[in-house]
Amino acid sequence: MNSTSPAPPDPLDPATILGNLYGPGIMGLRGAFSRAYADTLAEDIAVLFEEALARPGGAVGRGPKRYYVEIHPERLRGFVELVAHPWVAAVCESVFGPQYEIVEIGFDVPGPGAMDQPWHRDFPAPPETTVGRRLTSLAFNVTTVDVLENMGPFEIAPGTQWDDPSRYEHGMFPPRDLYSRYESRSELKMPQRGDISVRSALTIHRGTANRSDRSRPVLVLGVDAPGAGNAERHDLQFTPTYYETLPESLRSHLSGRIVETLEPIVQAHTIEGLVMGEA
Repeated sequence: MNSTSPAPPDPLDPATILGNLYGPGIMGLRGAFSRAYADTLAEDIAVLFEEALARPGGAVGRGPKRYYVEIHPERLRGFVELVAHPWVAAVCESVFGPQYEIVEIGFDVPGPGAMDQPWHRDFPAPPETTVGRRLTSLAFNVTTVDVLENMGPFEIAPGTQWDDPSRYEHGMFPPRDLYSRYESRSELKMPQRGDISVRSALTIHRGTANRSDRSRPVLVLGVDAPGAGNAERHDLQFTPTYYETLPESLRSHLSGRIVETLEPIVQAHTIEGLVMGEA
């Protein structure tokens, strides 16, 4: 009998990736980036958030004291380092194949005073998932702070990306009589600077109450299977000068458009159930 301990899972192995995303619906990689990288993201997000708040439609409410902002990739130092990271590429290729599409870059800011959100999905599950049992979109998250329990950590109910949405309001908000199911499965995520995670946006989740005196900004990268269509909800833009600096291997994965001058992003993806009320 072989008594040696099994080798730890290879984070780049497709079986590991698919097992996590088709099973729990979320996985992470600790220390993927340096803490200095996360601090740079925090600096850029602070500037972009201030600009967005000053512009009509620049920051979309996700509940009181909670916002989401889509941004232009070239305004974010470290964009290329993020999307070209070997783990990010391995996850995308394992789940979607080599023609995956990067459709979104933005950030969430749950500020002090943000309350528990209702349990939800980020958008209705497509037939490819409800009938075909195939994931067609993923959301990567990179924290810009060391998350503590009083800072409103992200909460998720693993395995619920496959739940039947027939009773969900707008296909996204389950009725309260199902909350006990999610609460029995719930996991609070408290990543540290340098960590990255990826999840199906269909896995039932929520932001929790931020009882601290600090915001908890987190970067969001959205990736699609070919033809999934979520790019229509977003507006990636690149100036020609910036686009030409990008590696060809990266350009082939970018949705969006080339513009002479960056235009303000009018966000098409609002989640009405999060704007007005929280749990």
